[in-house]
Amino acid sequence: MAKRIFIAGHNGMVGRAISRTLQLGPECELICKGHADLDLTSQSAVQQFFKQQRIDQVYLAAAKVGGIHANNTYPAEFIYQNLMMTANIIEAAHRADVQDLLFLGSSCIYPKLAAQPISEDALLTGQLEATNEPYAIAKIAGIKLCESYNRQYGRDYRCVMPTNLYGPHDNFHAENSHVIPALIKKFHKAATDGDDVVSIWGTGTPRREFLHVDDMAAASVFAMNLPRAELEQQTSPMNSHLNVGTGKDHTIRELAELIAELTGFTGRLEFDETKPDGTPQKLLQTSKLAKLGWRFEISLRQGLRDTIDWYRGNIDQVRG
Repeated sequence: MAKRIFIAGHNGMVGRAISRTLQLGPECELICKGHADLDLTSQSAVQQFFKQQRIDQVYLAAAKVGGIHANNTYPAEFIYQNLMMTANIIEAAHRADVQDLLFLGSSCIYPKLAAQPISEDALLTGQLEATNEPYAIAKIAGIKLCESYNRQYGRDYRCVMPTNLYGPHDNFHAENSHVIPALIKKFHKAATDGDDVVSIWGTGTPRREFLHVDDMAAASVFAMNLPRAELEQQTSPMNSHLNVGTGKDHTIRELAELIAELTGFTGRLEFDETKPDGTPQKLLQTSKLAKLGWRFEISLRQGLRDTIDWYRGNIDQVRG
């Protein structure tokens, strides 16, 4: 019998990628509900949904996400919506006797000044980056919810923490997007309009790691289906999450120069040092997942080229 798999957040960048990946694998039946049909912040609605469905696995990819500007501007929405969605789904899954769930978090769970590369045991060892603290706290709560249900009820709820993701169906909103879609949009427009200068937030010196969303989807399916005994060789009940990344980082300047090249922009880059940089460096230690047998496949250049092509082919749908 085909597994019935609920993808919470199937319309998002990560949810779409997980859907594509699952459809390439063994036969399964995907269960997907948009916000109009299921409000994930409503406890009663989520519990009723799980009661009505026979669900074998849950990918919890639903989240309110955004860049520095969005996190600074809407902190209440970021902490409330993410806490509610995560708690509602995990509790409803447990009540419906769903044994297998994968929670997708974020590398922002780690302290701002964590030693680099950041290992999983750096969690809760220092102060978070102020610009996205509410979002990070909601994601930390998700990890601890999964661990608590595992410890108390014997569930198999797993957690993966990706580095900065990008790819098709990313958020290209002018103010609320992350760095890669923001830069793609800026450089594409500048190249099209023949501009001489592109202004970029910050000093250009912070270092960031980037993972293509299709690699993240592959890692998610891999982590979900690992034999429990193998997973427990690399994790513990109170430190159960796995980092997902490439193990390579780049300065924002290097990233901007590569996107400028790939979009055909030949003008000058100008860095606005009055704008915040965020965390100085954020590079994940991914040795645990590597020991379990998974490694990324898509290079930054290849992934950016594919994302730029997707953006240009869908520009009318992603205007914002």
